Amino acid sequence: MRTLLSESQIQDGVSGLARQVQADFAGRPLTIVGVLTGSMVLLADLIRRIELPLKVGLVQARSYRGAVTERSTLSVNPDLLPDVSDRDVLLVDDIFDTGHTLLEVISQLDAMHPRSIRSAVLLRKADRCEVAIQPDYAVFDIPNEFVVGYGLDYNDLFRNLPYVAALDAEDVQASEHHQISPRT
Repeated sequence: MRTLLSESQIQDGVSGLARQVQADFAGRPLTIVGVLTGSMVLLADLIRRIELPLKVGLVQARSYRGAVTERSTLSVNPDLLPDVSDRDVLLVDDIFDTGHTLLEVISQLDAMHPRSIRSAVLLRKADRCEVAIQPDYAVFDIPNEFVVGYGLDYNDLFRNLPYVAALDAEDVQASEHHQISPRT
């Protein structure tokens, strides 16, 4: 496992994102919607840094299940959302890869008639985009590698790492046998 972004780089990036969001929504109440499960760590760190009236909600959207790295059919469950009608919404996700998740969740949120929808991601793989949208805020651009840490997982492992690391084939195999230990 190779570290791509250190804990301090991530914290500096999240602070910068919070400053930008606070400036862009100054004086307006905001609803921040995190995409489960990968955005939980980013969501928690981000909302503690934004000094605006906030509502927080969650939406579950999954396109990867278990020990796979290829996208499957996207399922979206909006049951944990507050009422977003006539509110400014910031959709927060861990990573923008092909863009299908972001596009689908924005579509679902738009049907709830918010005043506005903007999106923020921790990581963007710009060269992988397959849709006609980009996130409004992307904290870091990364190469096309499978990454874990800071909320991102492989087979529900590694979400708790305070940094972002790239997994190689040996790491994947070792994690399947629960024999991997993070290294930098």
